[in-house]
Amino acid sequence: MSGQIRPGSVKAWVLAARPRTLPVSIGPVLVGTAVASVYGGVRVGPALAAALGALLLQIGSNLANDVFDFEKGADNEDRIGPPRASQLGLLTPAAMKGGMVV
Repeated sequence: MSGQIRPGSVKAWVLAARPRTLPVSIGPVLVGTAVASVYGGVRVGPALAAALGALLLQIGSNLANDVFDFEKGADNEDRIGPPRASQLGLLTPAAMKGGMVV
C-alpha cells in the first residue's frame, strides 16, 4: 500500500483521514436536519456548518488516534487491520499533530 503513496502526499493525508469513517460523523447532523424540517425550521447555512464541523472533528479524531497509537507502539508491523499513515511512514508524527490542529 505505501509503495503506491508518496510520503507527505495528498493521498497520504486522505489515508490518514480515513474517509470510510466520515459518513458516520454526519449522520447525527442529517437526523437533526430531518427533524428540523418536520417542524419547518431547516436553515441550510447552520446545517452545512454543523456537517462541516462534524467532518473536521472526525478527521481530527482519526489523526489523533493514528499518531498516538503509533507513538505508544500500538500500531506496529504486527498490527491487524487497515493501514495507518504513521505506521507506514507516510506522515510524520509532527505533521499528523499539525493536521489535528488545523
